[in-house]
Amino acid sequence: MQYLSKFGRIVLAASAAFTLASTAFGNDRVIYGSDDRRDLFESSNTALHLELARSTAMILHKADLTRAPGRNRLGVPTGTFGDLQQLCSSEPFFDQPTPGFCSGFLVGEDLFVTAGHCITDAESCSSAALVFGFGYETQGQDLDSVSGDDVYHCSSIVARVQNPGLAEDFAVIKLDRAVVGREPLKLRRRGSIAVGDGVTVIGHPSGLPTKITSGGKVRSNSVELPYFVANTDTYGGNSGSAVFNTTTGEVEGILVRGETDFVAHGDCQISYKCTESNCRGEDITKASIFAAHVPAL
Repeated sequence: MQYLSKFGRIVLAASAAFTLASTAFGNDRVIYGSDDRRDLFESSNTALHLELARSTAMILHKADLTRAPGRNRLGVPTGTFGDLQQLCSSEPFFDQPTPGFCSGFLVGEDLFVTAGHCITDAESCSSAALVFGFGYETQGQDLDSVSGDDVYHCSSIVARVQNPGLAEDFAVIKLDRAVVGREPLKLRRRGSIAVGDGVTVIGHPSGLPTKITSGGKVRSNSVELPYFVANTDTYGGNSGSAVFNTTTGEVEGILVRGETDFVAHGDCQISYKCTESNCRGEDITKASIFAAHVPAL
């Protein structure tokens, strides 16, 4: 993929055009080396990463939520990963639901950050729903509905930038109410993560339930660019995911774009795979780029 030195820079509270996230430049991801995606219940997750996951959320279309049996329950689409992506049955998470289209994370009591191509304007803001806690805390858990208490809505766009040529891509949004029972995440506001340091992505690859993806490392990081590159195992739907320093738990940036997701394998698809050091890497907008729009904790 060729990077452009200049592209249109957009900083806005709303724009006239509505662009679905699936048509933006955040749809491409890949597996580097071994597949590091893990469900919440898996024993390899650390206590730190499980706590950080509580402050991340899936973004889906508000219209896809339906009333469900039970007190204050909302149904979510149950189409499976395998069917929707026409995957081979050997693919991990084949039977899991994929109701989301992007990811994001809490940075204030009612402030939320995602990729700029996920929330593009006032219309996409008003049509989005954000669901915290959509993940398998126990194996085989039923995820066909969520608690209404965990569903929030985009009230307004505080700041937004979408500059594809420089992978400078974020949206800071105000939610319809303060989030209860979840802590805002700490951002790196100065300096930058070093090449070779470990990163962990927590989000919703391809709209799946929460996945904790450790094992990535920073490949390159120029002080002159608003993004760094890492070899994280991430997919479309991870756009907007928080990328954490694996050791400190500090948010280093937002996952915004990368390699191809899937390749044909006979009459179905499989994940595109690279070695740890091969292929283009995944682009991550630095937290310091949008931190000025988020009050310090």
